[in-house]
Order: sequence, then structure tokens, then C-alpha cells
Amino acid sequence: MTAVVAHSNEIATQRASAEYLTFRLGAEEYGIDILRVQEIRSFEQPTRIANAPSHILGVVNLRGVIVPVVDLRIKLGCERVEYNNLTVVIVLNVKGRVVGVVVDSVSDVLELARDAIRAAPEMTSAAVDTAFITGIASVGERMLILMDIEALVSSPDMGLMDA
Repeated sequence: MTAVVAHSNEIATQRASAEYLTFRLGAEEYGIDILRVQEIRSFEQPTRIANAPSHILGVVNLRGVIVPVVDLRIKLGCERVEYNNLTVVIVLNVKGRVVGVVVDSVSDVLELARDAIRAAPEMTSAAVDTAFITGIASVGERMLILMDIEALVSSPDMGLMDA
């Protein structure tokens, strides 16, 4: 009987929290659902595709799979920074497609309790797109912006997924 109680407590704990991969874009720290992450790779210059939007840097060959690479700094309107040895590509599996996103650096994996996540503030400015922000979490002295990476990558303006 004890094993059943322990197992049901584990299930309750799993539902009460989630793990997020945290990364930096400029001065801001973001988190995405770890379950969407396939791997993390060092940045390599992708092969440019003619007439691609500026946020799509090109494609890379990942073990025989051609993967589009998106620079999240450009897509989200962050200030441009030169690529360096901390720049990485987070390879995601979104709706059955493999997509790489370039970020300034990866921080760590955090487990956050659902009640530690606050709703994103509503912004009325058209310049601020909060559609892909699922919440804000305080982690010590840090503010972590939680992002719905699946919705962002599959959004029509990204041009990566079929409608």
C-alpha cells in the first residue's frame, strides 16, 4: 500500500511542477519547456537560403536532417550581438518538425512549481508581443520569462510550419 501512495504522490508532484531549459537573449533570461528540447549544439554558421526572412539564418545538416535555424534575437527584436563561443543552437522538436533556435547562452534546467509562475502582464502597446509569453517566474534574484516555444516556432509569421 505504501508504494501506491508514494507513486500517486510522485504523479501529483509531476503535475505540480515542470522543468524549463533557461537561456539568455541579451540581458534577459528565458525559459522553455524542456520536453521540446532535442539537443543543444555549438553555433555553426548555417547555409543561407535565398529570400528567407532575416530571422531565418539558414539551414544545417543534423545527421542527415536538414534543420532550419532561427535567430531568436532577430525574431524577438533584441539588440544584435556578435556570435561568440557561448552562442548555442537549441534543437527543438515542435509538431514533428526539427528546428534550431540561436540563443546567446544556455543557463541551466530549472524545476518550477506551477504556483511559482505568475501570469505575464498584459501590454496594450502594439510594439510588445506577449502572445508567446506564458508567464514570469522569480528564481532567487532573477526574473525568468517563460516562453511558449511551440507557439512561437509554429506561428505563421515564422514561415516554418504548414498552416
